Amino acid sequence: MKRLIVDYKKLTETILELLVSQYPYGYDGDDIIEFSLASDEIVEAIEVRSEDTIYLVKIGSKLKQVIKKYEDTVFEKEDDYETFKDEYVDDDKTLQDD
Repeated sequence: MKRLIVDYKKLTETILELLVSQYPYGYDGDDIIEFSLASDEIVEAIEVRSEDTIYLVKIGSKLKQVIKKYEDTVFEKEDDYETFKDEYVDDDKTLQDD
């Protein structure tokens, strides 16, 4: 199995899809892997697996923004219901059985 280190700037749609599906509620400290590169740089990453590759996605302050933007885009495409204006919604009324 291949292991690749990926920066948030180079995330493909496939990796983003895996990331969102494997961490639907976000990631926390238990999900973070810390390791050193040959240059002695310490890297924090989260692991994302596909059938043939383990991606170590570097964590940075912008990663959450990239994930959020991707989720917003995906969910916008999936939403096919009509958006109602507030004038058509009355929160004070409840549905009654007839």
